[in-house]
Amino acid sequence: MATVNVCILRTAGTNCDLETDFAFQKAGAATKPVHINQLLRGRANLAGYQVIVIPGGFTYGDDIAAGKILANELRYGLGEQLHEFIDRGGAMLGICNGFQVLVKAGLLPGPFAPGVQQKVTLTNNDSARFEDRWIHLAVPPNKSIFTDGISSLYLPVAHGEGKFVADPLVLQEIIDSRQIVFRYVNERGDEDGYPWNPNGSVHSIAGICDDSGRVLGLMPHPERHALGVQHPQWTRHGLKPEGDGMAVFRSVVKYYS
Repeated sequence: MATVNVCILRTAGTNCDLETDFAFQKAGAATKPVHINQLLRGRANLAGYQVIVIPGGFTYGDDIAAGKILANELRYGLGEQLHEFIDRGGAMLGICNGFQVLVKAGLLPGPFAPGVQQKVTLTNNDSARFEDRWIHLAVPPNKSIFTDGISSLYLPVAHGEGKFVADPLVLQEIIDSRQIVFRYVNERGDEDGYPWNPNGSVHSIAGICDDSGRVLGLMPHPERHALGVQHPQWTRHGLKPEGDGMAVFRSVVKYYS
């Protein structure tokens, strides 16, 4: 089985990198933390990696807007490298703040090219407050390589700017091309309002991929449910061998193995 190499991209304010690193290693990947400045200054490059992940956190304090500064660094400082990386078959995963980065850099919904304009965004929750809760996710038919065999997940969210919005024409393109990967649902698997949809996202969208299926962004945190003991009610319902979130990491590692 081939070794899958994962670049854990981090910068000031990243704070979920260790959990993400742990989940990928548990899935069988080889990981390496790489600071954005190493790439911008030419001290590291993306050669040899199959996956780049932008973990959750509050990069640069979410100044200007959530994820905006790191998004600009990717778009204007690493645009050519990222275009080549994706073009040669690489995958990217953005979790929470990482999802915000991917949409504001123009990497989602794609296709990405240097200078591409932002098409969608993630903005303030309808509740006007930080939402920290566990939510149910449905996985509709989609193109993503991160959801092989996954139909539903139970994961935590922790964000203040997670409401997915898009122009109606762009939204329809995303729907028609099966780029919606995760949708907020209630415990019965049906679309519902707050608090099941914790931010008011249009079409209950919790995560999307690009047209290739290799670039994925989602607001919930799969790395925070890698272990069975991380389920908030495991003592009541029984301990599972592993948390729901591990399926996401195992799926992409399997794809490149």
